Amino acid sequence: MDTKETRFLQLIGENKGILFKICKIYQDDPDDRNDLLQEMTLQLWLAFDSFRGDSKFSSWMYRVALNTAIVFFKKQKRRPDSEPLPYQFDKEEEQSAAGEKEAQLSIFYKAVQQLGKVEKALIYLYMEDQPYEEIAASLGITEGNVRVRINRVKNKLKEIIKTVNYEY
Repeated sequence: MDTKETRFLQLIGENKGILFKICKIYQDDPDDRNDLLQEMTLQLWLAFDSFRGDSKFSSWMYRVALNTAIVFFKKQKRRPDSEPLPYQFDKEEEQSAAGEKEAQLSIFYKAVQQLGKVEKALIYLYMEDQPYEEIAASLGITEGNVRVRINRVKNKLKEIIKTVNYEY
């Protein structure tokens, strides 16, 4: 294996949590998550030569993976068999799935599924404690716009969760 492949695999391995979280936010179905994970890994490999080291690898990886997820999501929505069904939350199902924390996390991810593609990216980067400056750079918007949109997304998530009688 050459050094480029070794370095790529090492960096992906160190930051694989980023990919798993993006997949979880953008895709509800496990098969679709696996497809998205493969697509993100492919796109990262194809773009790897463009990583110059000006920023942290994880920041660069966020941008490539989020853009890939958004494109993947758009393509999937165009498929005639991909019409999303409104998800009905089942309290008993969620409560028995695991402990309280796991149930809350599951509810949260299902609520995030109802957000728009940019809203998902915003909440994901926010949850990863990315500075507003990096979020703005990743999404191509101003820092002020990031602050406003994050507050709106938080409120939207609260409303989605409240509509199904769940509260944290």
